[in-house]
Amino acid sequence: MSDNVLRDLLLARLPASGLSAEEQAQLRDLLPAAQPGSSGHSGAVYMRSITAAGWRGIGPAATVQLNPGPGLTLVEGRNGTGKSSFAEAAEMAMTGDNFRWQGRTQVWKKGWRNLHEHSSPEVAVEFCFDADSDGAKEPVTVRRVWHGEGVEESRTVVERAGKPTGEDLHDVVDAEQLSLYRPFLPYAQLGAVINGPLTALHDEISRILGLELLSDTDAAARARAKALTETENAAKGLTATVIQELSEVDDPRAAEAVTALSARSPDLDAVRALLKGHGIADEVHLSRLRRLAALENPALATVTKAVARLRSAAAVAEDARHGSAEDARQLIKLLDAALEHRRRHPDISDCPVCGSTDLLDRAWVERTRAQVERLQAEAADAEAAHRELADAVREMHDLVQPPPAWLQADEPSLAGLWRDLTACRAAGEPRELADRAERAAAALDDACLQVRDDAVRRITAQDGRWQPVAARLSGWLGQAEAAQAAKPAAKQVKAVRAWLRTLTDELRDARFKPFADQSGEIWRLLCERSSVSLGAIGLTGVGPQRQVSLPVSVDDADAPAFGVMSQGELHSLALSLFIPRATHQDSPFGFVIIDDPVQSMDPEKVDGLARVLDLYAQHRQVVVFTHDTRLKEAISRLGLRATVMAVSRQPDSVVEVVPVSDPVSQALDEARAVALDRHLPPEVADRVLPSMCRLAVEAAYQATARRTLRAAGLEQSEIQRKVTQPGPLTGLAAIAMGMEGAGPADVLDAIARDLGTPARDLIRLLNQASHQAPTTPVGDHRDLVRRTERLTKAVQAR
Repeated sequence: MSDNVLRDLLLARLPASGLSAEEQAQLRDLLPAAQPGSSGHSGAVYMRSITAAGWRGIGPAATVQLNPGPGLTLVEGRNGTGKSSFAEAAEMAMTGDNFRWQGRTQVWKKGWRNLHEHSSPEVAVEFCFDADSDGAKEPVTVRRVWHGEGVEESRTVVERAGKPTGEDLHDVVDAEQLSLYRPFLPYAQLGAVINGPLTALHDEISRILGLELLSDTDAAARARAKALTETENAAKGLTATVIQELSEVDDPRAAEAVTALSARSPDLDAVRALLKGHGIADEVHLSRLRRLAALENPALATVTKAVARLRSAAAVAEDARHGSAEDARQLIKLLDAALEHRRRHPDISDCPVCGSTDLLDRAWVERTRAQVERLQAEAADAEAAHRELADAVREMHDLVQPPPAWLQADEPSLAGLWRDLTACRAAGEPRELADRAERAAAALDDACLQVRDDAVRRITAQDGRWQPVAARLSGWLGQAEAAQAAKPAAKQVKAVRAWLRTLTDELRDARFKPFADQSGEIWRLLCERSSVSLGAIGLTGVGPQRQVSLPVSVDDADAPAFGVMSQGELHSLALSLFIPRATHQDSPFGFVIIDDPVQSMDPEKVDGLARVLDLYAQHRQVVVFTHDTRLKEAISRLGLRATVMAVSRQPDSVVEVVPVSDPVSQALDEARAVALDRHLPPEVADRVLPSMCRLAVEAAYQATARRTLRAAGLEQSEIQRKVTQPGPLTGLAAIAMGMEGAGPADVLDAIARDLGTPARDLIRLLNQASHQAPTTPVGDHRDLVRRTERLTKAVQAR
């Protein structure tokens, strides 16, 4: 199950989880983000070949050709022939590493280059994906080449049709899946599977079960719970320290803070008020000082300027009396009337008022006009002087406003001086107003300056003691607020972890059961006659206590797993844990490669191993490298099918790989041996030989049927089901010829048409003889084998 699928499942269960809205929000926050989908190819990956050159025990390039589909392949060779080098070459090509070197010193890595081949080393695997294993699509080759002397100095080249594509290995094989379902089991890892920490084995299996997201989420929740607890504890420790520091400060606010912090649950609101200057103990005192320090009095310079203006305006107004201006206006009016009379009667120069003759002549007109202009200017100046005086008085009145209402309570003497200034507005004369305002403003300014300076000094002195304490208290407040928020959050995380554990146990038990059942079945096959019994394997614990439970008993008595097992049993246990992981249904790898699993096994366990390999070869490509001939003998003795290849080594590390047999050849060889056995009674040969020949024909038709079904686009699992289901030989032949569902008569007619009537008659004989004793002798036994061989070749050539 992918992380994204499990993530969706978990979120879908949240509404019915019983968790509160806050707890559900915590869980969503703890969940890792959804991951992008894999970019690798879909379909099972099968090996077509493994090639190595200049690598380990292999000198010139050598190749192991493999059938890319389910089936068992044994690659045999004595120690030192280079067979394990092929297994390690495949692992190195696809992973860039070998288990045999993990955790080892450089001494172990020095032998990675072949001593006899001096060209650049290379290892390569050729593989295909599911439906294109028949060659309908281009196979992919992953080649690793070296550009330095160190084993790590290599690079990967992806090729199609023999040409580099520029792709990265992980463009065709998903890196996460390669790590998760690593299909390689070298001999060195057989012991490491069980000798490593059980927590590591627990994690490997858990990853396969698809529960890693749950364990990661629980780990994140555990880390958050720890951080929240540490936050609470840090606040408690800091509270005691700050109380001690506050107790040593002579300030009413410090005393109030001590009271707030000493409560069973510290009063955070009281501390916030203190830090904002709103503490109860110092409210009146500090507020009064702050008001006095910020007091704005009528500025002396402004009053002085207004006084000067007032005095100047008064002096000008006295010089230009208002009455003289009015007299000038009256005279101007009279003269204007005389000038108007003269304008209307230009021929009359006698004065109409006094009767004087020749008085209103031209000279008189000019003098009169000049006098009118002078009188007008004097009148305007006098009026302006009086307006300026009125403005100056009004300005002075505006400056001397009453004192602030609070000043009487905070500083009565200063309020009295301020009222003296205000009282100046009652002065009747401008000069008196100016004199009184000047004296009152000077006195008020001196008093205000003194009061302000005193208030600032007192505030500064008090703040000098308080500010460091306030900074310390502010730091405590931040810690306390975090602790206050941490307390409910810690409870929420605890509830989240409890629900996660329940869900994990449920999903783990459900998903681990098939794995455990497979491991138990493999163990029973491998150790059928062992006195050591293995119970149901389980995953237990969380966090540091997680491990794999391996319940073991000896003759029904419980015993420690590793202490009572032989080396062969330990290796059997390792295989029991490895194979279910490597062949998990979600693994994209249709193959497993196992190196030397037979060592330390007694004959019964070798037979069990053969059965296990055959069981998984029904659906997987199982490739086993071994130097022990007992495995091949067990497969042959048990009548199991396997392709056997032999590895031999010539001088200068020249390695050769030759097929020993395939299922068809193996069946023919066994039939030929029976036909040539002179000591075997004829009636026994008549009964046994047709069945053996039928197995050869059946194997040939199976291979052809696989190709036919793959070309039709069927999945590998469906192909396997069809070609292995019980039934007459004609049913398998029908599938191979693309006639699935046709009746036996139609199939036999098609065989006669395509391969001749002898082929049809032979199939009838083999099909009948394998189900009942022949009523007539079979005839020439060797000829029967020869005819069968010709038929299998014809079938395989289709």
